[in-house]
Amino acid sequence: MIAADTNVWVRYLTNDNPGQAQKALRLFKRGDEVFVPKTVLWELEWVLRAVYHLPAASIHKAIVHVLGLPVVQVEQPEQVARALALYHKGADFADALHVTGSGQSVPFYTFDRKLHRQAKKWDEAVVLL
Repeated sequence: MIAADTNVWVRYLTNDNPGQAQKALRLFKRGDEVFVPKTVLWELEWVLRAVYHLPAASIHKAIVHVLGLPVVQVEQPEQVARALALYHKGADFADALHVTGSGQSVPFYTFDRKLHRQAKKWDEAVVLL
């Protein structure tokens, strides 16, 4: 098993540096399982949004593509799937990862009023301080 940094995934998805994109593609085609930590997904969403100015729908599609690759094993797959579902509904991806990563049975405390309002719709245990 291997793991790849966010910049490798960015090159693979954007092909903005064709040489590095080809290296990334060859790496993923070697057949090794590729572990993807949640932090890499969080950073990937941020880079695609803040640096590449992609809309949320395109970012969602890109992350779903990465997670759908046969060689990919993601950290906490159930929580990541829930976070992606919330992101698809308009949640901030980092907030969605925080909330789902803490588990449904554990209350998640925040000062973020928007997150609290959204979480009511998602059936997530978010408590406003």
